Amino acid sequence: MILYYVTALVIIALDQWTKYLTVQNIPLHETVEWIPGVLSFTHHRNPGAAWSILEGQMLFFYIVTVIVVGVVIYYLHTYGRKDKLFAWSMSFILGGAIGNFIDRLLHQEVVDMIRTEFIDFPIFNIADIALTVGVGLMIFYLILDEVRNYKQKKVGS
Repeated sequence: MILYYVTALVIIALDQWTKYLTVQNIPLHETVEWIPGVLSFTHHRNPGAAWSILEGQMLFFYIVTVIVVGVVIYYLHTYGRKDKLFAWSMSFILGGAIGNFIDRLLHQEVVDMIRTEFIDFPIFNIADIALTVGVGLMIFYLILDEVRNYKQKKVGS
């Protein structure tokens, strides 16, 4: 179980480190090209959630994040012991949620920096990547779980 919490801590540390580097080295709204036409780093601040929805609603984000973190820890302890894929999903979601929560607590906005040049997509950060990976793993887990349940029902018939 400790491995999953260490994973979440590594995600939080990497997220906060990249945000620190961005704030210290790239002026706000400036872009540093990394892989031409593919990837760049742009110092951006997001006062909301994805695509700046619910901009400035910090109290809402505080409450939702505390609830999400509590639920994730509960599920990690109860169901994570039974399935590694589920536990990995929870650890990525936990790390991503806390990474962005730290920004909201300290700055009332989230520092974003990763920008895809080949597609018009919102600028994001390591915590956002972790959340996306965690949700993707959860979807994969749910599909596998449904297949397992279907096979068990079919064998039991």
